[in-house]
Amino acid sequence: MTRIGIDLGGTTVKAGLFTEEGQLLSKTEFPTARENGRTGLLSDIASHVWTMVLEQGVPLSDCAAGIGVPGPVEEGGYTEAIPNLGIRDCYMGRELSALLDIPVRILNDANAAAFGEYWTGAGRGSRSMICVTLGTGVGAGIVLNGEIVGGAHGLGGELGHVFVNPDETERCGCGATGCLDQVASANGVARYAKKLYDLPYPTAKDVCDAAKAGDALAEKTLRYCMSFLGKALCMVGYTVDPELVVIGGGLSKAGPYLLDIIYDSYKDLPKLTTKRMQFKLATLGNDAGITGAARYAVK
Repeated sequence: MTRIGIDLGGTTVKAGLFTEEGQLLSKTEFPTARENGRTGLLSDIASHVWTMVLEQGVPLSDCAAGIGVPGPVEEGGYTEAIPNLGIRDCYMGRELSALLDIPVRILNDANAAAFGEYWTGAGRGSRSMICVTLGTGVGAGIVLNGEIVGGAHGLGGELGHVFVNPDETERCGCGATGCLDQVASANGVARYAKKLYDLPYPTAKDVCDAAKAGDALAEKTLRYCMSFLGKALCMVGYTVDPELVVIGGGLSKAGPYLLDIIYDSYKDLPKLTTKRMQFKLATLGNDAGITGAARYAVK
């Protein structure tokens, strides 16, 4: 069966056509038609998917699809809210399935990225892993024995909203204070560079570049911010004990330098065993979401 993977973002939608083994045959990207409401948006996605499949000469009836969305997805495919798209209270997978007349399964976009890395990326060959995406926020997905940990309410793997910092005073987008998202994301790193040392670096990339170039305060900022990620990963280790941690997202472009800082923030925390989770950089980049959604398409 040919697999279709769809990654629904706030600005663009990505879609890819994959073989059963995970080879990418074709992909497309188009603006998110959010102004058309949920029905119009799904119709637009269906149209682009149909065109992509037709151009490859693959019968749509031989396909199954998965779609990753930026919000919690409960068991059974129910989505309570996708705030940045203004979508609430629906079964988007079922609706898209009716439009395409093929099976469609739905999952959270961070879980889709994790599943993609597990299938054909940095996690290939592992039994269990967590993929952490360090971008505008902190996203994460957990795979155990080949299955995504979604949870009863779609909150499995929401590492970005674990409470880690009692000294934080500003509110997170979720309404709480002290979330990992506020300190270990790209936005968090840039904010803390200003907050801690008044460094003139407006983006996390600037902070990373300066740290690599020898700016001691920039490196101190990174180590401070990643120390909270290290603690959160230790919690994950004690909770589900994955063998592998995969680090992706825009911040991961700092490469092995940042990976070493993250590992340093984690390695001395676990005390019950001498064994440690392995750390790797993600390899699929922007294709992780469509790859994981395609993998999820067929149970």
